[in-house]
Amino acid sequence: MDVKTLCLGLLSLNEACGYELKRNFESRFKHFFAAGYGSIYPALANLAAAGLVNCREVPQDGRPARKVYEITEAGRAHFQNALGKTPPIHKLRSDFLVAMYFADQIDENKLQLLLDKQISEFHGATVHIERFAQPQSTSISAGAQFVAGFGKTVAQAAASYIEKNRHILECRPAAKLTENHDQIYESTTNEERL
Repeated sequence: MDVKTLCLGLLSLNEACGYELKRNFESRFKHFFAAGYGSIYPALANLAAAGLVNCREVPQDGRPARKVYEITEAGRAHFQNALGKTPPIHKLRSDFLVAMYFADQIDENKLQLLLDKQISEFHGATVHIERFAQPQSTSISAGAQFVAGFGKTVAQAAASYIEKNRHILECRPAAKLTENHDQIYESTTNEERL
């Protein structure tokens, strides 16, 4: 799924300007899909050029006209086709996990701070998701409820895992970690040779 397709999806729910789309990425999609103005506005321009969205300018007092985008029937068909073709892959890219892989090379105090910060961020993500998933505050679809519940569960489980297992990183001597890593690497390399 790319930013253009997700913009189409949001516009299939209601018309919006680029700023409103960005707010959705920062609120409802924050825990699973990031996008900024640098990708949203070019996506909207491409969608308009392809006839998948219409754009109209709404005058504003003392400011430039606001561009409001609305999905076309062709855009709706394109989005529904993309949903059917997109393989349901759950990808994870985590700078935190990369750092933890090399935790034996991180200063002990810095490691403590990184672990505490990540726990705090997962707890914050849980609160954030709960705020946007309240059925009484917005009309939330079954799909949005499912995604919010999934995100909340993942964030809670991740925080719990770090809290219960941080001792693995905090108690192992660096030399032992390097030695074990070399043995694992050597074993993997030997298996690949066979």
